[in-house]
Amino acid sequence: MDGLLLKMKEEKKMSGSNGKKFGEYDNKLDYMTKTPVKKLILKLSVPTIISMLVTTLYNAADTYFVGKISTQATAAVGVVFAVMAIIQAVGFFCGHGSGNFIARSLGAKKDKEANEMAATGFTIAIILGLIITVSGFIFSEPIAIALGATENILEETKTYMRIILIGAPIMTAQFVVNNQLRFQGSATYAMVGLLSGGIINVGLDPLFIFGFGLGVKGAAIATVMSQTVSFIVLLMGTKVGGNLKIRSSNIRLNFYYLKEITNGGAPSLFRQGLAAAATIIMNNMAKKYGMLESPEMADAALAAMSIVTRTAMFANSALIGFGQGYQPVCSFSYGAKKYSRVREGYFFCVKIATIFLAVVSVLAVIFAPNIVRVFRNDDLVIKIGAEALRYQASVFVLGGVIIMSNMMMQSIGKGVRATIMSSARSGLFFIPLIIILTNKLGLRGVEMTQMFADICAFLLSIPLVTSVFREFNEEEKLKGNPAEQKA
Repeated sequence: MDGLLLKMKEEKKMSGSNGKKFGEYDNKLDYMTKTPVKKLILKLSVPTIISMLVTTLYNAADTYFVGKISTQATAAVGVVFAVMAIIQAVGFFCGHGSGNFIARSLGAKKDKEANEMAATGFTIAIILGLIITVSGFIFSEPIAIALGATENILEETKTYMRIILIGAPIMTAQFVVNNQLRFQGSATYAMVGLLSGGIINVGLDPLFIFGFGLGVKGAAIATVMSQTVSFIVLLMGTKVGGNLKIRSSNIRLNFYYLKEITNGGAPSLFRQGLAAAATIIMNNMAKKYGMLESPEMADAALAAMSIVTRTAMFANSALIGFGQGYQPVCSFSYGAKKYSRVREGYFFCVKIATIFLAVVSVLAVIFAPNIVRVFRNDDLVIKIGAEALRYQASVFVLGGVIIMSNMMMQSIGKGVRATIMSSARSGLFFIPLIIILTNKLGLRGVEMTQMFADICAFLLSIPLVTSVFREFNEEEKLKGNPAEQKA
């Protein structure tokens, strides 16, 4: 932690007390558009990778410690993961929507609009979070059943879900502040905020679950408390380092800002929202085909797929964190019409991500049973989980192109194409594929679906990215000075 605080002090020193000096550059715009692309991405991506891993740690910690209770408890927490995915979807919708706009506005020297968007995105997130809380409490039992909870885990599912719902407004707002800081190039502040909550969550989980004997309820309380700490620390980060401050006087709930948030945030909403929908469908399919053998098989299948989902999230979190280091570079460069920097950053990120994922893929295939066993030492859970993990890991290497393509299109405001791309992996392809494959293969179809969905998403990304780069070439030709784009 001392190292992180030192890094924050250095970042503040670099930005100056008035936020107008950035190392060898006079302001943040020059810093974000003139620093060598690879160097800047690497610098910004280290804290964002840590931030994403910490976000994943929230769910993984609950799964790990709850896994020491029973298979049913593991299944209950896994079922509620879909609710947390919906909360995250709303937070990223407002956070990416406002963050993308802020970065482009700062790149175009429109500081007034950037400040108004910061406050507006934050406010909308809190309002939507409150709606989720109220709706979830009113319909908690039907929601739990719809999520895939069996009779054995229904009460534990409702208990865990209701406590998580209490923290929904804080969670949605937290995601907004985190992303706004990151898009301003202040990834270190964003990282410290999430890291503080993640560390607290890991400590509180065993204390509440086992020390106080609260079981699943304790895991939920630990999560909400740690998310609250993250929110407070992140909010403090808006007041330092030349970052935009969130002021009530800047709130503008008008069509212009709502449209911009929707355009920039829709891809995240669709990606996360469809991931939640895919998880719900996957849980129900696992429950349905597991019940054909026994209730115990259904609970084991739910627990196994929950573990696999979280394991895959670790690899994806590192990848997404790396891409998030690219996003502010992409948005600032696009706003400043430096298209060559957008292209250079994209291909650099795809190259590094592909190499990383190739290594992760091999390790996951080899050690799949051992990985599942870490979370739950149940022979049936291990058997189902290891098979599913090996199928998914076999195509991890495609994730670099899939995720970086989506991030690049979203960061430059290509909302429709970015939304199509973000919907592909967990929606456009996953949902029909899981229905088809489970009808043909039963539980094996549940295990294999994500693998085929990833292959289809990879093939879709190629023409979408090609069309964007073609537009860059046309704009550079119209400008008549391609060399200027490289400056």
